[in-house]
Amino acid sequence: MPLHVPPAPAPALRSVLTALGSPTAVRGTRTPAALRAAQGPVRPEFPLPVHEMDGFAHTPAASRTTPRTRLTGWRFLLNDKGTKGRSIEGGTHAGVAEAVLTADGWAFGQFREGPYVLSTARALRQAQLLPTPYQPRLLSVPELYMLTLWLHGDLSADPGTGSPEPSDLLIPLAPAPPGIPAHQPHRVDALLPMLTRRLVTAPLMRTPV
Repeated sequence: MPLHVPPAPAPALRSVLTALGSPTAVRGTRTPAALRAAQGPVRPEFPLPVHEMDGFAHTPAASRTTPRTRLTGWRFLLNDKGTKGRSIEGGTHAGVAEAVLTADGWAFGQFREGPYVLSTARALRQAQLLPTPYQPRLLSVPELYMLTLWLHGDLSADPGTGSPEPSDLLIPLAPAPPGIPAHQPHRVDALLPMLTRRLVTAPLMRTPV
């Protein structure tokens, strides 16, 4: 069933389009190689709000059934329309672009590459085959260096607010932490106990994903 992809804030999208139109940004040394080698126009697609599970490791166990989250940005899959193949809508993924909220409003953050790019696209394809419609988001668990596709059941919800509901689905992206199967949909109330057990045995990591 089609996903109800929420529109990104107009200034966030505009910041990404401006970066894509800047030769300095697109050809920079830290720009993903696939983006530098893009063969055609690159289009941002599938805007996803990125929420971070805030201090999950330090939350009392009794409160982990309703984890606190906060919006950290929006990510866009970058589709190279000059090639054919792996993209959701045709073309090849050339990385992702990220917009972040600053004191002056939304601003371009950075381009990213790595395994989470194709993993995100794969999870979106999985979600499109589910019988229930969802609003897609990304949920990061920094303590486990983990990123999931969060499928929220309230299609009309503000994509920048809210916390995972027990009946929402989470699809861990690859690579997932040991003991947590990647690309297997889990209800929130089933996955949170697994995260709790994993946190007991894993050192805290604060690297952003």
